[in-house]
Amino acid sequence: MGDREEVRRRIIDAATRLLRDEGREAVTTRTVSAAAGVQVPTIYRLFTDMNGLLDAVAADGFTRYLERKHAQALSDDPVEDLRRGWDLHTGFGLENPAHYLLMYGRTTPGAPNPAAERSLERLRLLVERIAVAGLLSVSVETAVAMVHAAGVGLTLNLIGTPPDQRDPTLSERLREAVIAAITITAAPPTTPTLAQRAIALKAVLDRAADLYTPGEQALLRELLDRAAAHTPPVPENRQAD
Repeated sequence: MGDREEVRRRIIDAATRLLRDEGREAVTTRTVSAAAGVQVPTIYRLFTDMNGLLDAVAADGFTRYLERKHAQALSDDPVEDLRRGWDLHTGFGLENPAHYLLMYGRTTPGAPNPAAERSLERLRLLVERIAVAGLLSVSVETAVAMVHAAGVGLTLNLIGTPPDQRDPTLSERLREAVIAAITITAAPPTTPTLAQRAIALKAVLDRAADLYTPGEQALLRELLDRAAAHTPPVPENRQAD
């Protein structure tokens, strides 16, 4: 088992180097086997085919990316932590463009990527902390989807743009636009609104998983979503008599 894992690791490392130094087109069974010092059949035996090897390289990239994310200590300011997470994400993509394209550019419609799901768990944690602080203006699910879509789209756009043509302010401006769209820009009121309370409660509902049955949890989540989307009526202005 040890020898098998050592050979597998050597093949993944060789494919990663080729991907980084020469691009995706350079990663073939012949070049990888030569770089790793193994026979081509060994790659098929361990990874089934080239797609299996590329999936393993992408998963390895996510692991390294998540190590950097988890090494980023959390502060008392959850919104600032989200900013730092955004910057780390785009920075990783620009430092590892070929790897990033492999990680985020090979999605299969309707099929979740297990490695990408691990990355979303960290993003969800950052967003949930904003919700618990009473600073989230949309649901956790909506905020996670917006930040993820914007961050990945931005990074892919920057990778596809020649370095000398990139707008150095684009990432910061888009980041702040997304944060403004999902958070309360001013300090939270002394008395939180119904929507704020609902969003914050749903964010911590899993911490009391044994308190409700699955059916009760589903119902409570539905009710909290409804409360979070509720917009109180604006009182009509009355003219003075």
